[in-house]
Amino acid sequence: MAEKQSEAVINLRSMRERSRLGGGLKAQEAIRVSGRGTARDRISMLLDEGSFIEIDAFITHRTTDHGMFMHHTLGDGVVAGHGTINGRRIYCFSQDFSVHGGSMGEMHAKKIAKIVEMADKAKTPIIGMWDGGGQRAQDGVNGLAGTGELLDRIVQCSGRIPIISLVLGPVVGVSALAASLADFTILGEEHGQLFLSSPIETPEVISGEVDAAGLGGANLHASRSGIACQIASDEEDACMLASEILSYLPDNCMSDAPFEQTADPITRLNTNLETLVPDNPNKPYDMVKVIEEVVDDGIFVELFDAYAENIVIGFARLNGMPIGIVGNQPKVLAGCLDIDASIKAARFIRTCDAFNIPLVTFEDVPGFLPGVVQEWGGIIRHGAKLLFAYAEATVPKLTLITRKAYGGAYLAMSCKHLQSDYNVAWPTAELAVMGAEGAVNVIHRREINAVEEEHKEEVRLRLVAEYKDKFGDPYVAARNGWLDDVIEPEESRMRLCRALNIIKSKREWSPPKKHGNIPL
Repeated sequence: MAEKQSEAVINLRSMRERSRLGGGLKAQEAIRVSGRGTARDRISMLLDEGSFIEIDAFITHRTTDHGMFMHHTLGDGVVAGHGTINGRRIYCFSQDFSVHGGSMGEMHAKKIAKIVEMADKAKTPIIGMWDGGGQRAQDGVNGLAGTGELLDRIVQCSGRIPIISLVLGPVVGVSALAASLADFTILGEEHGQLFLSSPIETPEVISGEVDAAGLGGANLHASRSGIACQIASDEEDACMLASEILSYLPDNCMSDAPFEQTADPITRLNTNLETLVPDNPNKPYDMVKVIEEVVDDGIFVELFDAYAENIVIGFARLNGMPIGIVGNQPKVLAGCLDIDASIKAARFIRTCDAFNIPLVTFEDVPGFLPGVVQEWGGIIRHGAKLLFAYAEATVPKLTLITRKAYGGAYLAMSCKHLQSDYNVAWPTAELAVMGAEGAVNVIHRREINAVEEEHKEEVRLRLVAEYKDKFGDPYVAARNGWLDDVIEPEESRMRLCRALNIIKSKREWSPPKKHGNIPL
């Protein structure tokens, strides 16, 4: 009996070693030479040392068509299991490019689907590391069935547990769809690529108009498609970025986001804000600097910084509590809202709302961007997404108006009328249907035209001043209860921290429904 047991243990160890070899030493070494890590290298970078517990190491594909012979590699091209990041439990998987090019067959997909389902049941985050050449042709429709099951599992747990994708190699076809279903997708700068259609089948690549990187590289997805929330300089950096984002997120939608003690006092005054924002309302400034001045320790993790740069989103903390920040960026398009900015902010707002992260809005918006391109592109529908996301969110919502808040854009940016909880403005803020100059040109057009030419400018300036006195200062809104207070700029941090501290226990009830119908 002891002999039989010993033989079984030796056999087990041999099979484990085969599983660790993936597609073989030669294939793994070729991956390392190319500057990429193997699946197990990447998991070691991501997780705390010695914490990884592997699951389904012995799974193999089920292809039996001898005309499409494939080696039965243990693990079937993906390493999956659970471990910890800074002591925090997560599930993870990593595609193994050394096995059939990381392609996704039936069992490969089912293995990832199983891990996603286990993460959902355990109510813990999941991080996927993607590096594969799309669906495996040898598995035929069986492979599509397994992939469909995986996509369903990801969709079902979306909004229940945080999902982060690291794209560290070329990811093609439905695998690209699966990777981009994550809450946050990080691409490696050199090797991370996403394609729905293979580059070798894309006419523009075939004709030489663009290369693979131009079609689906990291910089393209960060600046043009808006899929990449961050770009990692290398694979270790990608793991660090994922860990940093995760530090602001709870384990699941029923948990509170992790609190982190800070030595930055609530009462710290923001004296620098007096000079950061110009007196001239038409001069640009950097809203990121305003945000960094207000939040704990000046730490602001900006997301999608190369996409729709006229709006700023990201994570920070106030008095140790994680917050999601949305801010207009006056130095790009004067901070106007356009199609891309509306989509970018709306998705982030819904992500924060799903995971109980309070929202803080830094507002300086002159309106929606005018023009044929915007109107034909559907700015009405896309702008409505932003408004819908703010109105639908039930987390604590705080808004600070630094300068302009005009028209429909004022309403869309978490105004009091959309049930924002705490709205304040600096004394120089302007809340109106439009800028005073534009309003006067509309309201008093006939009066100005009736005046002699040499006096027109004098009359126009007088009317502008009258309009500003009547509608253009924050006290008009404050008198109507649409602002909770008008504050000095140096008090911004103190006021936001104190407001968040009292409304952090906010709970909202609404009549039951399946879900709202956001204008997608």
